Amino acid sequence: MLEIWKQLVCDANKALKDLQLVKWTSGNVSYRDFESNRVVIKPSGVHFDVLKPEDMVIVDLDGNVIEGRLKPSVDTASHLYVYRHRDDIHSIVHTHSPFATSFAIRGLDIPSYTTTAANLFNDRVPCSDFAAIGEEEIGKQIIDHISDSSAVLLRNHGVFTVGKDIEHALKAAVILEETAEYAHYATLHEPDLQPLSKEVIRQCSHFYKTAYGQKEENKL
Repeated sequence: MLEIWKQLVCDANKALKDLQLVKWTSGNVSYRDFESNRVVIKPSGVHFDVLKPEDMVIVDLDGNVIEGRLKPSVDTASHLYVYRHRDDIHSIVHTHSPFATSFAIRGLDIPSYTTTAANLFNDRVPCSDFAAIGEEEIGKQIIDHISDSSAVLLRNHGVFTVGKDIEHALKAAVILEETAEYAHYATLHEPDLQPLSKEVIRQCSHFYKTAYGQKEENKL
């Protein structure tokens, strides 16, 4: 079942390493199918280079394994908590990308200093409180802090991004790391750097949602 989504989730997980957002086996991508509410997620502790579509694990929203010979990611419970509480989210990406994680270690939000950041994250990428991995607590922190952003920093841990599909969640992870890198370098020179105004952020968000990219019927 869900063969197409197993391939796409596998490809997205491999992309995390290609994009230098993860190292070793840490990090994962999941997708929730619109029709069945089944979730496809990376198996735990498997190197990205050797992942195959048949290695992906399918679970229901209660965490029961529906299909797959491998144990699902240790972050599965957190992903499922988010899916149960946000109907608009259908993909989650988790990374430990270095610049963004450096803000998470310090417990700092990343304000929107650039128009690109405003497009995806509105006024900021929030940083959550600390939560232990392996249970629902991370999912609770995501829901409590993410609001209308598409990303959240988990205190002392890493990054979670979300989207209506895999492409949007993965794009958010890429742009977040870019945003964090720029913010890091900029604040080295100007510690009191001012974020964009709320009015500029509103304009950026509206423009991005209404004018950026191709219409669905014209996409390649």
